[in-house]
Formats: sequence, structure tokens, C-alpha cells
Amino acid sequence: MKAKHQRLTLALLALGAVVVAGLLALSALKDQAAFFYAPSDVRRDGIPLGRAVRLGGMVEDGSVKRAADGVTVHFTVTDGAATTPVVFAGIVPNLFREKSGVVAEGRFEPDGRFVASNLLAKHDEKYMPPEMAGKMHETRTLVTDQTP
Repeated sequence: MKAKHQRLTLALLALGAVVVAGLLALSALKDQAAFFYAPSDVRRDGIPLGRAVRLGGMVEDGSVKRAADGVTVHFTVTDGAATTPVVFAGIVPNLFREKSGVVAEGRFEPDGRFVASNLLAKHDEKYMPPEMAGKMHETRTLVTDQTP
């Protein structure tokens, strides 16, 4: 076998191995992917039971209710066309509030409510951490002693 044919055979084997590895990776990621739904998607397509998904939208005004245990929060996510009730047990992010964006990761229950295991609060492009807000307009000058 000529050296040219050996190189071609090795190149084809390497290409085949890369394709197989890519297909295996995609297959594994397919099982772990969390799909993003809006409340109107859930109404239109049905509830995806038994699968980890993300539910995104705005926290409906007046819907946030905290349970007596101090950790469980009930609220409603809306996209303007539909609403979905959400239950979350844990510490909510600092940016979580009514009329703000939220992405909840979790699962749908058969009764139609969404049980979140993680909350991600969304903010607009004007957001600034509280620590930086006061320092943004603070001006400092370097004063040097200029006595001759």
C-alpha cells in the first residue's frame, strides 16, 4: 500500500471518528437540554410532562404570594396572551419582583402548575448592581501639593 493511500485511509478514519463523536455528543445533549416555553406556547402545544423545561415571561402584577414558611413563593408568569402558575421553594434572586422578567427552570405538574427548581431574574440593559450605582457619578481628583 502506498503512503498516499495510507494517509487517505487515516484521514477518512479520523473524519469518521469525529462524526461519530459529534453524534454521540448531540445524543447526550438532547436528553439534558431544557427547552424554553412561554405561557402561550404551553397553552397552544400542551404541557410537556416529565421533562425539565424553562418557562419564561413576566411576573404578573399582584401575583406574588409568599407562604408562611418564608421560603415558598407562588406567582404567575405571563406573556401577555396566557398565564401559568408557578411555585418555587428557595431563595429568590434580588431582581425578582412583579412586572419584571423571569425564567423559571423546573417541571410541569399534571394539574398545570409549574414547580420551579431554579429562578433566573431578567433585567434590562440599564441594570447596574447596587454597589456600582452610587460610585458611577462619583468624581475624584488627585490633589498634589503645588507649593513652590
